[in-house]
Amino acid sequence: MGINILHKPSINFKAMSWTDRFIVFCGVGFGSGLLPKAPGTFGSAFALLFIPLWLAIDLSSTILAIILMSLIGIYICGHTAKVMGVHDDGRIVWDEFAGQSITFLPLLYLNEMSWMWALVGFTLFRLFDVWKPWPIRVIDRQIDGGFGIMLDDIIAGLWAALCILLYFYFTVA
Repeated sequence: MGINILHKPSINFKAMSWTDRFIVFCGVGFGSGLLPKAPGTFGSAFALLFIPLWLAIDLSSTILAIILMSLIGIYICGHTAKVMGVHDDGRIVWDEFAGQSITFLPLLYLNEMSWMWALVGFTLFRLFDVWKPWPIRVIDRQIDGGFGIMLDDIIAGLWAALCILLYFYFTVA
């Protein structure tokens, strides 16, 4: 009898307190991270629903909201990992919300947001989040807890945003 390392333990919401239930529900991206395949991709796709909010408020308010989302995310992701008994389970996708939102900051600043750019930003963020170039891979391996869970996605979002900025700098300049 072997252990199936591909099987992730189910989340028993009924055995949790209501506060743990709420925090874990947020941590798993309001359920978007619970899909059986590619939870990070679905969490990032769910984050596309924030675009109308980012378009409705000014850039400084968006930046403040993303900073708050990230700071709150440190607690949410850390607590969710602790309740689930894992380091950085793929089902924890609150970090994708912040990282994906950071990707769009140059587009919001340049007033270039469109569905095409939303898909480009989504693809770039997923590429950096999965590929984990330096320093993302180092952070992912060496920094534990909610801070580590959040930081690698924040940096992936910054890398994706930098790619978008460089594109506009070299094509518009």
